[in-house]
Amino acid sequence: MSIHTEDIAQKHKKELGGLIAMLEEIQSHHSYLPESELRTIAKETGRSLVEIYGVATFYKYFSLHPRGEHLISVCLGTACHVRQGPVIAKEFEDQLGIRAGETTSDKEFSLETVNCLGACARGPIVVVDGYYFSNVRKSEVARIIRKTREGLDAIDVTKDQRIFAIKLRCPHCNHSLLDPNFLIDNQPSVRLTISFERKHGWLRLSSLYGSYHLNSEYEIPIDTIANFFCPHCHAELTGSSSCPACNAPMVPMTIYGGGLVQICSRRGCKNHMMELVNSICINCENRHTCKLIKPEGSVWYCEEYK
Repeated sequence: MSIHTEDIAQKHKKELGGLIAMLEEIQSHHSYLPESELRTIAKETGRSLVEIYGVATFYKYFSLHPRGEHLISVCLGTACHVRQGPVIAKEFEDQLGIRAGETTSDKEFSLETVNCLGACARGPIVVVDGYYFSNVRKSEVARIIRKTREGLDAIDVTKDQRIFAIKLRCPHCNHSLLDPNFLIDNQPSVRLTISFERKHGWLRLSSLYGSYHLNSEYEIPIDTIANFFCPHCHAELTGSSSCPACNAPMVPMTIYGGGLVQICSRRGCKNHMMELVNSICINCENRHTCKLIKPEGSVWYCEEYK
């Protein structure tokens, strides 16, 4: 029996949503949810093991089996499915020698399929360790695996065509969140205010969609869920949706010209979503749906303009 898990159970026992908090801490410690730890939670809280397993299997963030060093998620949602998503998933299975839901024998890769990754306009979508690959073709699967082995953090944000600049505004006061005096990735940063663990300070994010570079007044521990605020009107930036990967609140920001970006509020989770319905093309200034908006380097254009 794990004393560590007993302490976790006692700490969250009386909290609203305490079971999820317990499971989050256990997975953070073990990288998955061992059966022995779940039995300890059941004993300490008086909950049935069936109930605990129900919660653990409902949220995609949780895993009942050890995961590999790298997690590959292939989207099979409707938009990705009709764009050959199942073919992409099958190619990953063939290349890695495993089925979806399994981990390679050397514990290097885990493969999963998911219902939606929040970027339907750019499908088929594959996410590896939080990095989004859009419009994936079967011929690109081997390259994605190779780049993962080489290190995805080594991606050059100045050359990678999957990364592009966006202009963000506060969804409450419509004030620009860009700070031209504080550059990240050689671009104006996204200025926000955050609070966590009795700390309150500034945060700067890269304005390049697909880059995870940031700078903050205080070091934010991994797995910490922070509260985000507009630095101008001081309204809290919180939406109605939760992160599909870890269940933490998503942080919404509006895109100049129309659309919405949401990022996960949990430090270390790289899940993010972009919705471009009814966006305005900056070149021809016509309003189109997200299906007609595509990135070209750092510029958005529509098919009519091209």
